[in-house]
Amino acid sequence: MTEPAVTYPLLSAATCPQQVAPDRDSNIRIVHLGIGAFHRAHQAFYTEQVMQQTAERNWMIAGVSLRSSAVAQQLNPQQGLYTLVTSSAAGMQQQLVQSVAKVLVAPEDPKAVIELMASPEVAIFSLTVTEKGYCLNPATGDLDLTHADIQHDLSHLAAPKTAIGYLVAALQQRFVRKLKPVTVISCDNISQNGKTLARLVQQFAAKIDAELAGWIASSIAFPDSMVDRIVPATTEQDMLDLAADTGYLDKAMVKTESYSQWVLEDHFSSERPAWEKAGVMLVKDVAPFEQAKLRLLNGAHSALAYLGAVAGYSYVHQVVADPVFLRYLRHLMRNELMPTLQAPQGLDLATYIDALLKRFANPALMHRTMQIAMDGSQKIPPRLLAAAQIRLDKGQSVDAICFAVAGWLRFSMGFDAKGDTLEVSDPLADLLMQIRLVHWDHIDELVGQYLAVSQVFPAALSGSVLFRNRLTYWLSYILANGVPTALQSLLLEVQDYSAAPRLASELTSDLVSAHAGRAK
Repeated sequence: MTEPAVTYPLLSAATCPQQVAPDRDSNIRIVHLGIGAFHRAHQAFYTEQVMQQTAERNWMIAGVSLRSSAVAQQLNPQQGLYTLVTSSAAGMQQQLVQSVAKVLVAPEDPKAVIELMASPEVAIFSLTVTEKGYCLNPATGDLDLTHADIQHDLSHLAAPKTAIGYLVAALQQRFVRKLKPVTVISCDNISQNGKTLARLVQQFAAKIDAELAGWIASSIAFPDSMVDRIVPATTEQDMLDLAADTGYLDKAMVKTESYSQWVLEDHFSSERPAWEKAGVMLVKDVAPFEQAKLRLLNGAHSALAYLGAVAGYSYVHQVVADPVFLRYLRHLMRNELMPTLQAPQGLDLATYIDALLKRFANPALMHRTMQIAMDGSQKIPPRLLAAAQIRLDKGQSVDAICFAVAGWLRFSMGFDAKGDTLEVSDPLADLLMQIRLVHWDHIDELVGQYLAVSQVFPAALSGSVLFRNRLTYWLSYILANGVPTALQSLLLEVQDYSAAPRLASELTSDLVSAHAGRAK
């Protein structure tokens, strides 16, 4: 980062204004895989609250970065300390978080990570590795045994690459050493994340040792969870602003909104922090909460990110400030996504939607559309396609959902409305781009090839004539006329299928032709 004009000391136990608990390393009982900003704003925040109430630092967290050393380089020189900056209508608040003791970088020393996870004191494994980190086939829900990293881990379990590999390697060591079971908590936006993770881990373990897989199935709890907090990326300017206010430079600071929610299935195979004292909801069934959040928050987030980025909007609050986009989001959430949900007890879904839109409109967060747009091929199936299938099974319209999916496909083409390049970060980016380059000027072939991507579109959905027709209609309309014009047409014709679709000939607009020529 750019060094500030004024030299500030780095945040540490010696420079922060609060007393820092000693011997934090000796109280590590949670190992978290994928220690990014979200974990620090959410699970580490809740754990910090619990330890503050008990005045004991006996649930410290060791973070593990599975790829990059960036977070370790930020946190370790600061002894794991960081500032959580929260924005609300009342202004900005700062909190020093001490719950993270250290960060290990898995590729640098995989043995150290496995040994730490296999230590007798550790009781919780938790994860925020994003959807792609699970190496699952979204269309089937099973472990993708053809994934190169999974194949590597099956052959090199002492030095794995994936979260699944590390979990099985650590559980194998605990099984061999006859240690107490741990609880494994997924905090990612995956439908039935605990049950899904359990299935993937057991499928992997079965390839290693049937007895190990049996022990995992009978002894290890994988509770479902739902996590909710908007955590935009921290910028250099954010760090400089904080330094000017606090007098220390915090290279690991995290900014977030005041709203936070964690719903956790009350199903554990080990000791745990008293998270309920910090506001965590412990429930028998997470599914209604999870589905409401996954479709209404995450589904709407994805829709506005792809459509907004293509239209030239850089930030979420800019998209929501556009009246046409706002009307579309309300329609998508209220009329197509909400009816597919069973409302959790005590949650009014219409009120929840209004609250979400207010959260999206918070300009202080500066949440970038491109940050939300990452890994769409992993996110679209649970957030939007599952709802589309429910509606199709009931003979209901799916235009607003198809419009959002068309927005994702349009975004995957790698250029915005002005023809400027969009950086597509997605495991299937190359495949999607190849489809576009080969078939872009034949809309029916183009959509057919997209729908043939089985990692994204399940057979029942790709085989739906109505889904294919509406997706073709809206993708062609967006390509020919741009997102804003297409949105206006959608809002006018939501239930009207009589208007003639804008078909393949219109894909030869100057913008598409020029950019496709450059890409080739």
